[in-house]
Amino acid sequence: MKQRVLVTGGAGYVGSVCSEELLRQGYEVTIVDDLSTGHRRAVPQGAEFFELDIGDAAGIRKVLAAKPYDAVFHFAAKALIPESVTNPALFYQVNVVAATTLIDAVRDAAIKRFIFSSTAAVYGDPVEVPIPEDHPKAPVNAYGETKLAYERLLTWYGKAYGISVCAFRYFNASGATLAHGEEHEPETHILPILFEAAVGEREFFTIYGSDYPTPDGSCVRDYVHVLDIAQAHILALGKMDTPGFSVYNIGLGKSFSVREVHTRVEKIIGRKISIREGSRRAGDPAVLCASPRRLMSELGWRPQHSDLDHIIETAWAWKMRGQAGSLSAAAARKS
Repeated sequence: MKQRVLVTGGAGYVGSVCSEELLRQGYEVTIVDDLSTGHRRAVPQGAEFFELDIGDAAGIRKVLAAKPYDAVFHFAAKALIPESVTNPALFYQVNVVAATTLIDAVRDAAIKRFIFSSTAAVYGDPVEVPIPEDHPKAPVNAYGETKLAYERLLTWYGKAYGISVCAFRYFNASGATLAHGEEHEPETHILPILFEAAVGEREFFTIYGSDYPTPDGSCVRDYVHVLDIAQAHILALGKMDTPGFSVYNIGLGKSFSVREVHTRVEKIIGRKISIREGSRRAGDPAVLCASPRRLMSELGWRPQHSDLDHIIETAWAWKMRGQAGSLSAAAARKS
């Protein structure tokens, strides 16, 4: 019998790719997403879909009662870091309060495996690089603070209620598959913004902060392909037999500055991209670089897609497919 997984936020970027991979590997998938930031068209073919807020206790409980689930993958969250600084109340409401409604329903449905999409933002400004999982936690924005608060809640829930919980701290999910890529409104991630500047959808690419204590003054980040993130989740699913809480970084231990990524994108896509220098954004650490040792040693994770050039190539190919589709639709409307 196929294992059945409920995926919250499965109409979003990482959630849709993880759902796509689960389906490809033979799992049954049910997606819950309120479409506040996700897209109905991103729901993979073959997945059951409910347009539903995770804070809707009655709705979530109805979905969980309809059929037995072997696990829950929880991606649904508010994630824009600048917004978290200016409107922390919204982030606590969604990332902690509504997410508690979800885990309570999961507990009451006797589902014993729960995989949580966390973030490198729980660390704040690192005192050690690459960052290990036991690094001090000192978030510099409300986004990271809410994710850390939920990790701590899950630690207690795992112990008290016999749930096996695995949290993954992402370090810059990036890249695309043939069917799914980054599509945010507003867009805040580096590759989609660079591509928008490359095709004339914006005038230039802004480097936010040129005076960080890094080799070229711009922020430094560790990029990992979204397919490798999906594989980490599925590897964890096969090893979650013991109640309690475990946590893993997903990154490469290798990082690139914003300026380096800009230069690499120009070379790969063969287009010049105008840049402007702006002031630092609130809540942006200078350096985020993961140590993936625990993930590799305990789950046997080996990234297959996370070479930076490949990340850029797959993301650009997805962008170009969307661009071609938009042009075809516009032409059809005119004819």
